[in-house]
Amino acid sequence: MHLESALPIVKALADGVNPVTGEQYPEASPYAEPRALRALFTAVDLMQREVEKERRRERLPANFGKQWSPDEDRLIAEAFDSGTAIPEMARKHARTQGSIRLRLEKLGKLPPSGDARYENRPIAA
Repeated sequence: MHLESALPIVKALADGVNPVTGEQYPEASPYAEPRALRALFTAVDLMQREVEKERRRERLPANFGKQWSPDEDRLIAEAFDSGTAIPEMARKHARTQGSIRLRLEKLGKLPPSGDARYENRPIAA
């Protein structure tokens, strides 16, 4: 079962509700026991964080976090030299704009972003 499907069930249990019928559990239910409640709310919190993390991962480009090949380095260097905009390169290579920018820095095409000498200077294409 996927976390996204399990989350509403665990939330219902933490709220003292039968996830199938929607009825409240009696006060003598094991779900009302303080340690069980703390454990359920902890599980809900962890599950929610994981679901949100997975949703963020799904929105990332396909090549996010993958190694750069020498061929891809050559292609983005050539694209940069020919005036291609960073957002366009990011789309074409299924990378984030930040990763394109960092790679161009590593390839010596852009100055290091942390270098104070280059702060507030426009980037020549």
